[in-house]
Amino acid sequence: MTTATVTLDESGAGSITIGDTVRPIRGTDLADARDRVKRELTARAEQAGQPVTMVCAEPAGTYWISVHPDGRMTAVEPAQQTMPAAPIAPAAARTPAPVHSAPTPPEQPAPPSPLSVAQIPAAPLNTSTPDAAPLRLVEQPPAPTDHVERVESESANELRPATRRERQADLRQQTLLDQITNEAPAKTGLRGVLNILGMHLAPSDSERAERADIAAVSGHWPGPRTVAVVNGKGGAAKTPTTILLSAVFARNGGAGVVSWDNNPTRGTLGWRTEQGPHDSTVLDLLPHVDHLLSPSAQAAEMAAFTHHQREDRYDVLRSRPEVLADANPGDAATFGRIHDVLTKYYRLVLIDSGNDESAASWKAMIHRADAIVVPTITRPEHAESARLLLAELAGADEHSAQLADEALVIVSQGSRGEPAPTELVNTFSGIARQAVGIPYDPAMAGRPLILDSLAPATRRAWLAAAAAVAAAL
Repeated sequence: MTTATVTLDESGAGSITIGDTVRPIRGTDLADARDRVKRELTARAEQAGQPVTMVCAEPAGTYWISVHPDGRMTAVEPAQQTMPAAPIAPAAARTPAPVHSAPTPPEQPAPPSPLSVAQIPAAPLNTSTPDAAPLRLVEQPPAPTDHVERVESESANELRPATRRERQADLRQQTLLDQITNEAPAKTGLRGVLNILGMHLAPSDSERAERADIAAVSGHWPGPRTVAVVNGKGGAAKTPTTILLSAVFARNGGAGVVSWDNNPTRGTLGWRTEQGPHDSTVLDLLPHVDHLLSPSAQAAEMAAFTHHQREDRYDVLRSRPEVLADANPGDAATFGRIHDVLTKYYRLVLIDSGNDESAASWKAMIHRADAIVVPTITRPEHAESARLLLAELAGADEHSAQLADEALVIVSQGSRGEPAPTELVNTFSGIARQAVGIPYDPAMAGRPLILDSLAPATRRAWLAAAAAVAAAL
């Protein structure tokens, strides 16, 4: 029996060696190379009038196949390469069902019978390479009565390559849309510079990661979302966090983002953002709540109470820090009514909270939040306050525990003299869902605080933080 040694690689290149003759194979891919090998060996088997044993080495492994003159391919054991063409009775230990063999006419030795699935050799068969035609188990048709070479001991199932019609049927079920890509060329770094000069280079991995974060913060959700920014320690960067997250979401995802100062004790969100053509605060909004919740109210009416940020494109609902705490709304019912108004007109509400975790408005905020962000600077007392808050929420009711479990911790380096956020990021990554670090940037102290005033590395860090928030929404 003729034996052919075949080697193929992933690109479709390889060779067929029969005796001292080596024939190169150049397929467009691995599947095409297999088809070329099959055609070549089928022709040789037809010429010889008997099967050709193929030992094929591919990246996924090596396997032994008998190629018949009619194009069939059956699995054989490695030992059969040197055996004469005679019927091989399957061993009972290897066959799950009894096999009955019929006598073979002495004047016409029968070719090796196809092996059942239980007889496939231990050597790996490459039957699942994604870019190649898979080998299939198909039911073998009934043997014709005039075919003297077919014996009753043949298996009811035969391992053979999929036919052209079967491959076509598989391909008809595969969508072509998954294969369509339209990636914009690189815009940043050296690749971006070269593209400006006329080249068309793909983006780097870092630029692709940045684009993925932009896509995350650009998404809209089926209904409004509320994010509470919380830490019971003053100076933990709650207000800058609220401002910059609002800016990232609004500048990438469009209108419908509002920041709300829910701090009854000298909330400073209004001091760190631009003022509109009026000086309205949440106290001015309260008398109009019923009208704003009515069907006749219009979205543009909110401009009389909120302050639009022209560069960063979000709105701000201020508190009034000039008055005493008891003059600002602080009960749960009032919080709920204001929240109802904001979620009617905005898709994303980010709430800058106060430091009093026992306040009714603080508890109402937690009750209505879809996610929480816990900011801290790299000083130990602020980080400890963040840890204690997460621990308290985790031990409270089910909703609070869920918020703590899915929380994002943002660690900002407050000054050059303070340590980098890396160590605390690692610590909080084991406590909360995720933690991100923000490098020191003197522009963070600016008033008003505008996203474009920050250094590129700082803006990139806030984009990553906003993308982490979006993952929880």
